[in-house]
Amino acid sequence: MKICKVTQNDFQEWLNLALELWPDYSCAEMEVSLTNLLHSDREQGILVRDDHGCAIGFMNLSLRSDYVPDATKSPVAYVEGIYVKAEYRNQDVGKTLIQYAEQWACEQGCIELALDALVDNPASHEFYIKVGFREVERVVFFIKSIVAVNLTASPEENRPIIEARSLEK
Repeated sequence: MKICKVTQNDFQEWLNLALELWPDYSCAEMEVSLTNLLHSDREQGILVRDDHGCAIGFMNLSLRSDYVPDATKSPVAYVEGIYVKAEYRNQDVGKTLIQYAEQWACEQGCIELALDALVDNPASHEFYIKVGFREVERVVFFIKSIVAVNLTASPEENRPIIEARSLEK
């Protein structure tokens, strides 16, 4: 097993793994993400390769200065994503990636490493606890689409337009 920093040459392998972890994202969105990662001094992408040189996992790291639950010092080293192909799980690949992240965090002057997982992903929760993380918070986010309001318009002008449909046959 070999751990290496992601380069532009690794794009397709990183993309394939990233889309397995984040299937709701498009290739274009992932390309922007990797470009940002490669040109940032606050982020790092990591690939893990097997003995034959095939990419079997990846991890994206960042330094976060915004709010991180229960963190005591900013910035906080953050695992933005970690993924190991199913056939390589339970072989210490993920544990090795977390150890790399800890080392990277220390090199950045951080005293904490944080990450998040979906509430309905107990396998991840179990893994993170196994490698030394503790749960600090559970959150359910909500969103609502809204219509922009023209602040200079009268209330009548901002009233939604409701289409009247005839009930006649």
